[in-house]
Amino acid sequence: MALKLDTICVQGGYTPGNGEPRQIPIIQSTTFKYATSEDMGKLFDLEAEGYFYTRLQNPTNDLVAAKIAALEGGSAAMLTSAGQAASFFSLFNLCSAGDHIVSSSTIYGGTFNLMQVTMARMGIETTFVNPDCSPEELNAAFRPNTKCVFGETIANPALSVLDIELFANAAHAHGVPLIIDNTFATPINCRPGEWGADIITHSTTKYMDGHGAAVGGAIVEMNSFDWMAHADKFPGLCTPDESYHGITYAERFPGKAFITKCTAQLMRDFGSIQSPINAFILNLGLESLHVRMPRHCENGLAVAQFLSQHPKIERVSYPSLPGDRFYSAAQKYLPHGSCGVVSFEIKGGRSAAEGFMKQLRLAAIETHVADARTCCLCPAASTHRQMTDEQLAAAGVPAGMVRMSCGLEAKEDLINDIEQALAKA
Repeated sequence: MALKLDTICVQGGYTPGNGEPRQIPIIQSTTFKYATSEDMGKLFDLEAEGYFYTRLQNPTNDLVAAKIAALEGGSAAMLTSAGQAASFFSLFNLCSAGDHIVSSSTIYGGTFNLMQVTMARMGIETTFVNPDCSPEELNAAFRPNTKCVFGETIANPALSVLDIELFANAAHAHGVPLIIDNTFATPINCRPGEWGADIITHSTTKYMDGHGAAVGGAIVEMNSFDWMAHADKFPGLCTPDESYHGITYAERFPGKAFITKCTAQLMRDFGSIQSPINAFILNLGLESLHVRMPRHCENGLAVAQFLSQHPKIERVSYPSLPGDRFYSAAQKYLPHGSCGVVSFEIKGGRSAAEGFMKQLRLAAIETHVADARTCCLCPAASTHRQMTDEQLAAAGVPAGMVRMSCGLEAKEDLINDIEQALAKA
């Protein structure tokens, strides 16, 4: 029976048996007992399913990951310690020294830095393209050594909406998968797999958790990309892995080759596991995701409408606002709402933005976004401060931009708070 997203949020991923816990149990254990060495050896050889050390996998995590996979319509998923780990794993699972990535330029500053600096030190280059680029410009960015394309459904904090279908078609024409960070939209407002995305990532720290309580990330495999059809590009998936006695992931694990390799290799070697406690807290957030997202969107749109008419505001970015440059894209990919995040520029630049934020009473200045409480920051002075002015411009992040994440408070109170802060700024 096909279930609605609302039902999957509440009950997906876990069906307790007779006399078993109704809530997903917290398996807070580093290790697991086995009767014989042979039993454990089968796990190390990937010949049997089970658990032997929480650095790689944990039952609590896998149940929550299964719910996220179901929400995205995917075939397999895994949890990571943070959204940044999910982004890194999704890329490094495909790329090695000498490889190349094509990415939208309007992505989260931490992910931009990951590609531009850290992965470049590993010998992996990235070409950044404008999300508004033409098909010709997008195709020109590919190289023979390109291994994947990366983008965000709704960019943080530029709030550009990616033409997922365009980027998916280009990626597939060049024989590589499309990776989409779906953090801001969540599967409640967009399921990128339905538009051609092959791998989907999340910072579960944001709307999925929803309460600023637990850091985490997730990767979902869609079972849509034929790895063996492009075996020359992906030897890590399509040739024997000698560290696991010659297993070929794409042949041995259909539908979950990417996630299995990511777990068996990267989680084994980097250990960026999400704690079982955090996974439990994440699941509590997921149970109300379908209820919370419409309220976030309602508040975001109300704030965007107010700001768009205020004389002290230079520009407002909110994809669900009529007249926004990404409004038509939002209507295509996000017809039921985009998110609760609004980005805007105050006349007077960075000093005016910082003066405005000091006057807010309800909206706290935080290095966070997308939870029940309204918060804000100036990206150029915080999350994106490692970027040059030129890189900021390319990412759609002016120096005086304020990113406001509208929580679940009454929209009238949020607007009143913004109004009094603007009056004093």
